[in-house]
Amino acid sequence: MRQFLDFEKPVAELETKIDDLRNMAASSEGGPDGVNISDEISRLSDKAEKQLRALYAKLTPSQKVQVARHAQRPHALDYIRATISDFTPLAGDRQFADDKAVVGGLGRFNGQSVVVIGTERGSDLDTRLVHNFGMARPEGYRKAMRLMELAGRFGLPILTFVDTSGAWPGIDAEARGQAEAIARSIETCLTVPVPLVATVIGEGGSGGAVALASGDRVLMLENAIYSVISPEACASILWRDPKQATTAAEALKLTAQDLQKLGLIDRIVTEPVGGAQRDPASTIESVKNAISEELAPLVGLEPALLVAQRRDKFVAMGRDALT
Repeated sequence: MRQFLDFEKPVAELETKIDDLRNMAASSEGGPDGVNISDEISRLSDKAEKQLRALYAKLTPSQKVQVARHAQRPHALDYIRATISDFTPLAGDRQFADDKAVVGGLGRFNGQSVVVIGTERGSDLDTRLVHNFGMARPEGYRKAMRLMELAGRFGLPILTFVDTSGAWPGIDAEARGQAEAIARSIETCLTVPVPLVATVIGEGGSGGAVALASGDRVLMLENAIYSVISPEACASILWRDPKQATTAAEALKLTAQDLQKLGLIDRIVTEPVGGAQRDPASTIESVKNAISEELAPLVGLEPALLVAQRRDKFVAMGRDALT
């Protein structure tokens, strides 16, 4: 059953009417009434599509936050299952435990051997609890580092899929070195001698996202967000009022369009009208095609050149921010 966001209420009402009419048409025996029902369904469908296009043509940053967090958007494991063949999951950080908020392993992307890593939120209550809502602890980032180092050792490109509200902020994570693990993961992203293509597929929250997204190419879905802090947390700190989250979302410049203008990401991947949740299959196919195009020119580069270009890319971001 499709879940609607608050601002989609006009479309929700139309689509509910359409579903009711379809149920009526299915239970009728045909005849003139059936034809009228069919015409009304067609008219309402056109109206709903136009309404949806109008809504998504002018989404505010706050509304994009809602879309990025939509529970029915495809998650990291959906992308991995659809784009990676012969996938073999690898578990554990070889130090403490296996953090299921970070998933990863070996597989083939368009026939090419790769290492793939993603932050997985889960698709229902049970899986969200298993994956800790996509919020990784230090062992999750250390698992990611282990996989990236494995990729470097065997010359395998790395693909990452980022969708997290941020790293787990619990006392247990802090006690085991959360900040250090994130910093080391970022360092590994920047120094690994193989191509790294990162895609923000939903929410790219804080250092928990940067830890897996410091790549040669950073892609974002059209309605994804990427920010140093959530709008709610920002509002609580600056205004001591989480109700100011809408204002914070505007100020944070967290949309894909803002980030591309700032030169912080390399490519925006378009989504179906109404967001990725309306057509996960076509969204995943678009992401696959974009990754293919971005990865191809990186594969033949010398490791030293690859690392140097990656370093220069991120150093330039800091330099530009100061000028």
